Amino acid sequence: MSLPKNKHGVAGASSVRLDAGKRSYLLTLTENKANLELKGDMTTTPKIEEVRAYWDSRPCNLRHSNALVGTRQYFDEVEARKYFVESHIPEFADFEAWRGKRVLEVGCGIGTDAVNFARHGANYTGIELSKLSLELARERFQVYELEGRFMEVDTELIEDSPLQGETFDLIYSFGVLHHTPNPERALRALRGLCHDSTELRIMLYAKRSWKAAMIAAGLDQPEAQNGCPIALTFTEGEAVTLLADAGFAIAEVSQDHVFPYQVDPYRNYEYVREPWFDSMPTQVFQALEMHLGWHLLISAHPTSKN
Repeated sequence: MSLPKNKHGVAGASSVRLDAGKRSYLLTLTENKANLELKGDMTTTPKIEEVRAYWDSRPCNLRHSNALVGTRQYFDEVEARKYFVESHIPEFADFEAWRGKRVLEVGCGIGTDAVNFARHGANYTGIELSKLSLELARERFQVYELEGRFMEVDTELIEDSPLQGETFDLIYSFGVLHHTPNPERALRALRGLCHDSTELRIMLYAKRSWKAAMIAAGLDQPEAQNGCPIALTFTEGEAVTLLADAGFAIAEVSQDHVFPYQVDPYRNYEYVREPWFDSMPTQVFQALEMHLGWHLLISAHPTSKN
């Protein structure tokens, strides 16, 4: 499978202007420069400002399309690429199940899952740290004429936000909480937005995974762009403890997702599998994802408050 090459996906490009409706953004895309500016002092816990600056420099999935940013074509292509590469997300999110329910997405990014919750009739609220991601998510809802509420919120400080005192039927966060300096504090804050039957669905990076092994060997990095300030990983046991300390009990946990494609062709919208993955029978690759996937998929419920 291949798509037209993206002129902004070629390594070495210095910058690109993104036009979304009436808004215009100039983002630096040079990987080495981003690394120098954003990696910070890795001997100390990164500050939330570093995390915000990193995701503002290039919001997640921003280059999933080479169409004009902010157009329907752009958002359609972003969604198609995301769910092609991470095909387990729709089943995990189970968008249809939340029709008529109050859904809070923590770290909505540019709004791919958000629009699907809204399309399926959820009463949707999205919070996000990155200003640029939030603007694009809002723009996306306008393009599709969807109803939703968006707020710029640091999850660790929800008690200081307008959400204080509200409760939700689903709190959903896919690939976000491992990027905050204090995930337990964030989860404790989210516990305050739960009623007795609230469901928490989150994805955390898995410590016992193919991806983590490649990172440890110096052959990969957590995110597509260099210099990620923080990307924590968890074993299943560590995740159980993390959530228990924050007031949640895990109901179900599984692993999924091994990225099988060669990076350089992928940046140019060409899907060429690494030879070692290409030689695997489908059943073998699925077993690899099930046991060594990068995504730790967790469903949990609040425990009783004492």
